[in-house]
Amino acid sequence: MPRRRSTSSSSSTAPPAPSAPRNRTPQPVRVRRRTFGDFVKAFLAFVVLLVLVAGVPLALATQIGWPFPDGAPGLDWLQREITVHTFLSILTVVVWLAWAQFTACVLVEVKAAVSGVGVPGRVPGSGPSQLLARQLVAALLLVGATAASLTPGLSQLGQSLEGNQKPSVAAAQQTPGLFAQQQEQAAATAGALAEQAGQAGQAAARADGGAAAAHGDTKYYRIQPPEGRHHDSLWEVAERHLGDGRRYKEIFELNKDRVQPDGSRLSEASLIRPGWIMEMPGDARGGELVEMPDEAPNVSEQVQQQISDYAKTGDHAQGGGAQGAGDAQVSLPEQRPAPAPANPVTPATPVPGTGQEHATPAAGQAEVSFGLPEALLASPLLAAGLLGALGRRRRQALWQSALGAVGGRRGMEPPTPTGDAQDVQDALLVGADPEGVRLLDRSLRGLAASLTAESRPLPVVYAAWMSGNGDLHLQLAQPAGKPPAPWQQGQDQTFWMLARADAEGYEDAETAAPYPGLVSLGTMDDSRLLLNLEAVPGIVSLSGTEADRAAVFASVAAELATNGWSDRMTITLVGFGDDLTPLAPNRIRHLDGFEDLFETMSAETRQRRGALGAAGHDSVLTGRTGPAQHTRWAPHLVLCAAQPSDEQAVQLAELAADAGRLGIGYLVGTGGADLPGAAWEMEITGEGRLLAPLLGLELDAQSLPVAQRRAVVELFTDADPDSGPGSGPEGGPGRTGHTPPFLVDISEQGRPAVYARLVGPYEIIGLDAPDGERSALLHEALALLLLHREGVHPRVLSSALWPRGVTADVRDALLERLRAWLGTDPDGTPRLADDATGRLVLAKSVVSDLDVLRSLYYEATQGRGVDSRQVRGRLLTDALVLVRGPLLADRPEGRYRWLTHEIVDAQLPLLVADTGLALSEFHLEKNRAEKAIEALNAALRTAPADERLWHELLRATHTTGDPDRLRALAADLVARSGARGVPPRTEALLDELLPTWREGVAAAG
Repeated sequence: MPRRRSTSSSSSTAPPAPSAPRNRTPQPVRVRRRTFGDFVKAFLAFVVLLVLVAGVPLALATQIGWPFPDGAPGLDWLQREITVHTFLSILTVVVWLAWAQFTACVLVEVKAAVSGVGVPGRVPGSGPSQLLARQLVAALLLVGATAASLTPGLSQLGQSLEGNQKPSVAAAQQTPGLFAQQQEQAAATAGALAEQAGQAGQAAARADGGAAAAHGDTKYYRIQPPEGRHHDSLWEVAERHLGDGRRYKEIFELNKDRVQPDGSRLSEASLIRPGWIMEMPGDARGGELVEMPDEAPNVSEQVQQQISDYAKTGDHAQGGGAQGAGDAQVSLPEQRPAPAPANPVTPATPVPGTGQEHATPAAGQAEVSFGLPEALLASPLLAAGLLGALGRRRRQALWQSALGAVGGRRGMEPPTPTGDAQDVQDALLVGADPEGVRLLDRSLRGLAASLTAESRPLPVVYAAWMSGNGDLHLQLAQPAGKPPAPWQQGQDQTFWMLARADAEGYEDAETAAPYPGLVSLGTMDDSRLLLNLEAVPGIVSLSGTEADRAAVFASVAAELATNGWSDRMTITLVGFGDDLTPLAPNRIRHLDGFEDLFETMSAETRQRRGALGAAGHDSVLTGRTGPAQHTRWAPHLVLCAAQPSDEQAVQLAELAADAGRLGIGYLVGTGGADLPGAAWEMEITGEGRLLAPLLGLELDAQSLPVAQRRAVVELFTDADPDSGPGSGPEGGPGRTGHTPPFLVDISEQGRPAVYARLVGPYEIIGLDAPDGERSALLHEALALLLLHREGVHPRVLSSALWPRGVTADVRDALLERLRAWLGTDPDGTPRLADDATGRLVLAKSVVSDLDVLRSLYYEATQGRGVDSRQVRGRLLTDALVLVRGPLLADRPEGRYRWLTHEIVDAQLPLLVADTGLALSEFHLEKNRAEKAIEALNAALRTAPADERLWHELLRATHTTGDPDRLRALAADLVARSGARGVPPRTEALLDELLPTWREGVAAAG
């Protein structure tokens, strides 16, 4: 029969050194030394087996008797009276049958263990009995397992070593179990010889294409059909016939892309079908299940012919050049030369797209980080996600307070962070790269839309690289043809590349996020790596100290929970991270231990596998493209920071065997020991380096240390509307229990030296116009300082003005011009100073109309206006006069982008609405409906979406007694609602005030 030539991918590379990573094939056999407890277990198992197999029938025979009657029963047997003796006889028969069944299970298990067959036969109806028999037989044979585990090494030893070495191995196998010390020595000798044999066999394979194939002993295995709920897998095949389930990678590499008897090909290790043929490594063992057609008479001629035909495809399979899951290399993409800028900048200016464009300090310049957390400064995508999620949480809290119970924190500032929380917030503002997140999201969705338009499936992506010049590189699991424009092929067929300029041309695409499981791990040579956790063919393990692992796990969990390139997902944290839930309560869930995890994930794995089969999809990627775009294919990523036991690791490996195509990813921590079933192995060092030798990676790791994690959680917890002071009703209608952080003296004596009008067009009173070339920057810097009276970190200011980075000297020069422009107060106090933390703070003599608006409203509702109706009316009227439009209404395009991180765009409309409602209430107390309507209309010009204003306007109009006017207002409100329709509460109010409003709307329509 034709044999395969050695044309594997290893032939084109240098032979691995003796110190190659441990899971390169073939693997040295590790010998586990037996303990005294093992012998005790074996002795107890022997006693239990002796009692159950021999003692039970002996006791039954001597005490009760033979279970069967002496002769054939007659008809009178059916007419006998049923007595206690009858029941005892029936019970005796049941016990005899149970003993017979258990004895059969013991025989089956013993035969399987002695013969080397990996899967014993099943005794019908004896699940628990056979399980007990299997455990007892395994415990009994535990002391002899050391010699049995050396079988692969011995096979190579017979082929590769001299005969005078065989007696040592035989001695190891025949050593009596009672002589523990001698057995350990013999086992160690056998293990060393087996390791030498493995190295010799590996060298021989490189030299002449494999001695096994040359000698005509190539072995094959035929994938078995499912039996009940049990489905064959490459992991189990490797465990049965190679002694280690992790060696499934070898089987995968030998058979990848070869044509199977049904015409399909093996492309993923988790996707195999019954009847497929797998060529096995030369040291495979396992009796009749490993089929060799030349020497196996029990194999049908049809199967022999299939295997013979399959063997002829070996050269093609090895010459395909595709990279398999088992030996996947997440390699650094080749960098394209960056285009020369039209206006060259100094080399110290950070390069856009690397995530470092916000880092003000230049390379080679001596400048400290002002105490800001460096881990977040160096994590632009994580910082952008956290910052965006925090902004959404704060806006949500404002609206919940405003639209909930009467009173609360309506229109006011959220609690100002202090200490570590303030430093972390500043680090988020400086380090965040929202533009990079936006381009990444649009690029991936645009790729999915283009592939859908061409009726092509999404390729499996192992990793994405954001390179130093802003290009995006996707590393595919295997070649997937020509990428759709504007994507280009990268350094080889497994790289697709998109230039930054092309990415900026993408529009928002109405398609599902194709790769939501991407998460940042770190940087290498100015390129940022995002690993696709849900595409890994198995478990990803992370070793290192507990503290270092915890920092990486926290970073991964936080980015997955808040990233901007996914729609929805589930993140399960096992044994850690219960404090991270506030980051994304709808995404994150916490489990206490592995038992809860196994129960949860076993059910979900079955459900996803069944749903994929029912939908006719090969993997979740198929369900994310095309017209269906099933939302149920959202990823589920499991993060286990604590190291599992060996038994738990095996269960995890079984769960993860098919996880890649189901959209489930596992990242598991280990203290340094090997993790059974780990497909990809990484290590975090104490110096912050993330190492993955088998993947070819050595990164500067992205992490979130415990102190910064607590500060991030504090920011999100303080933003919760149900926590902290002022979250509930206080005082009465129109009142708030939260004091603004900065109050202005609104008397005549408190007239400011510098007055800036921000609510509406931007104007400054009290300062000379600055230099025309720098006027825009100075105005923008002053606006940022006015909106943050608590102080602004210098790096926050520079990153806001120069999002793509700036050198320290340019920033310092601007600050000096800003200080000179603002000047000093009459007492010589500078109007721009530094506080104790080094943050820039404006003097009280520099105020804005927004400060005055807040102060007037506060005085009217919680200050002097509480006890004086006349004062309250005057203050509220003055406050509403200040409102001239939206914030910074005439700001130039391309500037003030930092406002996207602020919540002032939500605060100002709420504050104006509160003011209008309070003034309306003031007038309605005296039945001045027209004045109330005037105040409400003035507030609606700035807060047109506030439902509370429309409700009060309907009530005020109703008090005029003019139904036509009320009907016209209802029609205008319906027209403004558009296709969404009138909100339910508004609809109910209309039904109360104007029951015929629907008829009027229909007539108008």
